Amino acid sequence: MLPETGVMSNVVVTSKKPMIQFLPDRTVVNVEASIGNVGTSVLEVLERSPGVTTDKDGNISLKGKPGILILIDGKPTQMAGMDLQNLLSGMSSSQVESIELIDNPSAKYDAAGNGGIINIRTKKNKQRGFNGNLSFAYGHGKLPKNNNSLSLNVREGRFNFYLTYSGNIQQQMMEMHALRTYYDRDREVLTYLEQPYNTHTRAQTHVVNTGFDFYVNQKTTLGFAMNGLHLKRRRTGDAEALWMNPAKVEDSIVYTTSRNNSRLQRGGVTGNLRHVFNSRQELTADVDYMHYKIRSEQLFENRIGNPGGNFDDASRGNIPSSLNIYSAKIDYTHRFESLHWESGWKSSRVETDNLAEYEANPGTNWEADLGKSNHFLYTENIHALYTNAQFEKRKWNLQAGLRYEHTGYRARQLGNAIVKDSSFNRSYGNLFPSLFVTYQVDSINSFTFRAGRRIDRPAFQKLNPFTFIINKYTFQQGNPYFKPQFTWNFEVSHQYKDVLSTTLSYNIINDYISQVFYEDTASSLIVYTEGNIGQMRNLGLTVSTQLSPAKWWSMNLQATGNHKTIEAMLWKLYRAEIWQANFSMNNQFRFKKGWGAELTGFYVTRSQNDIQEVLRPNGQLSIGLSKQILKNAGTLRLSFRDIFYTVNMGGYTDFQFVDETFKLKTDTRVVTLAFSWRFGKAMKQIARRNTGASGEILERVGTSN
Repeated sequence: MLPETGVMSNVVVTSKKPMIQFLPDRTVVNVEASIGNVGTSVLEVLERSPGVTTDKDGNISLKGKPGILILIDGKPTQMAGMDLQNLLSGMSSSQVESIELIDNPSAKYDAAGNGGIINIRTKKNKQRGFNGNLSFAYGHGKLPKNNNSLSLNVREGRFNFYLTYSGNIQQQMMEMHALRTYYDRDREVLTYLEQPYNTHTRAQTHVVNTGFDFYVNQKTTLGFAMNGLHLKRRRTGDAEALWMNPAKVEDSIVYTTSRNNSRLQRGGVTGNLRHVFNSRQELTADVDYMHYKIRSEQLFENRIGNPGGNFDDASRGNIPSSLNIYSAKIDYTHRFESLHWESGWKSSRVETDNLAEYEANPGTNWEADLGKSNHFLYTENIHALYTNAQFEKRKWNLQAGLRYEHTGYRARQLGNAIVKDSSFNRSYGNLFPSLFVTYQVDSINSFTFRAGRRIDRPAFQKLNPFTFIINKYTFQQGNPYFKPQFTWNFEVSHQYKDVLSTTLSYNIINDYISQVFYEDTASSLIVYTEGNIGQMRNLGLTVSTQLSPAKWWSMNLQATGNHKTIEAMLWKLYRAEIWQANFSMNNQFRFKKGWGAELTGFYVTRSQNDIQEVLRPNGQLSIGLSKQILKNAGTLRLSFRDIFYTVNMGGYTDFQFVDETFKLKTDTRVVTLAFSWRFGKAMKQIARRNTGASGEILERVGTSN
């Protein structure tokens, strides 16, 4: 037989990412792969992600563990509470490529986040030529929602330029009902307070990301990126405070109208360098600057009897704040025959300036409310060094790392005629070891042990001692004195093929940070704050499976069960124990002629993260339908989220001489129709050259043809 030379015709290989990928060290949510994600925010995608739960205050837990570090493209947001909730609810999922859920990170990552890390990776196209994507989405629940995006990419020669934009315009509603019961010291009922509260929010968010990569040569790549976000919210609310005697007969009623206007602006620049010395050595460096400007204006008016009753009192506040984040890091990687070693350095600096100016109107004129007003300045520096080594031999894979972080911060509260000027500072250093050991039993079974120590530092917003008014009888207040909490995490997991993963975990949190509620019996005022209360122990079991019952049907299922024990000393010794579970499913169906469908859902049982508050079960079921059009360049998607309108928060809170039940509904049952269109020049097919080792490097840095 003689060899014959010929030319192979072009071969196009297409594949579709699954919505959920259970990888050995993380779970990846591919956002665009889900029909139900069209027209949603990032916060809504997180709520539907396996093992992720959110509470009424926007706090996020992963596999039952609170204290999650939220990253955007590997960089901390440095936001918490309502500010973080506003940021994530304003970000369109159309700009996100994937979300990584990492519940036990290695020493390479920041040590922050007791429960792990959630990394939101935005889209960045590097396909050659000119191409882009345009999408429109309109949804309607009780109120309308509109979400549109555009992405462009040009890659010619040594340059790659990209630009993405998303615009999110929506209306939201919230219906909340709370019932408080006040007791005397003998636990006899003194009075009841019933509080129905309804809000209507109009929101606009615009996000722009742009940048370029320059491939200097076969080994060196430079990158520069800019990002901007403008978020505007206007919320109006109507509330009642109905006081009743022990027989539940009405004593009095206070009617409250509220208005809250908030604006969040974010701008940032990033520079990065990647240099490949050879096929074994690599160096990367990043420098970042991010600026946040947040402004909130709120007004509360209270009237006795009914909305048109006698004026009682009013309060208004102007709460501007600014945040500057500077960071730089260098990472070096060296690959030996059976050893992969990496080491690096990172430094970051956070500067914040928060002003709270309140005025009160007791019924006549507006006057400064100096008791609530304050001016808070905060600066934090974190310096870190890490080393991490991975060794593989036969059936064993060992990874060990050590990270050192030194934290220093100083804060100052500027005083006024009533509030004294005060300041505080703190400096501490900590070691954070991590260990991963995998034993490959055979071709289909493996066991892995993971262990690591992590930290959760108080967010600067929560250190600020100023008062935030929720309503006439409920305030939120910061705590400048609480300390970071530390966690030891341990896991043992078994992997069977790529089908079944089972993980048993245990973590113990010392100086546990919990939301704390206390009351002022003289004024019947409830104050929300946070502090170090004691210890939390969490035993968890997670089972994940990926199945394909038919060629046209793929399925992902995950179930997590937790047994939590929280011990704390407040005004009495608290001990809370609870069994809770989280279930999620994702079914994707691929049919002929470009049709697709989806069935997803989640369910969270009765659960608890804070020592005084227990949440009741909730969940949702969603469906979706898609059709490829325009010769597969376009896609139509129709989704129906929360079909049975079952996503409703609710729970029970225990205070010292008060308890409260509450329930909350938002606009989660939404039908959305979306259209997306991919356009541009198809990638040119070019013959591959055999370039040896340098060719391998060229492919890795993305410069070869």
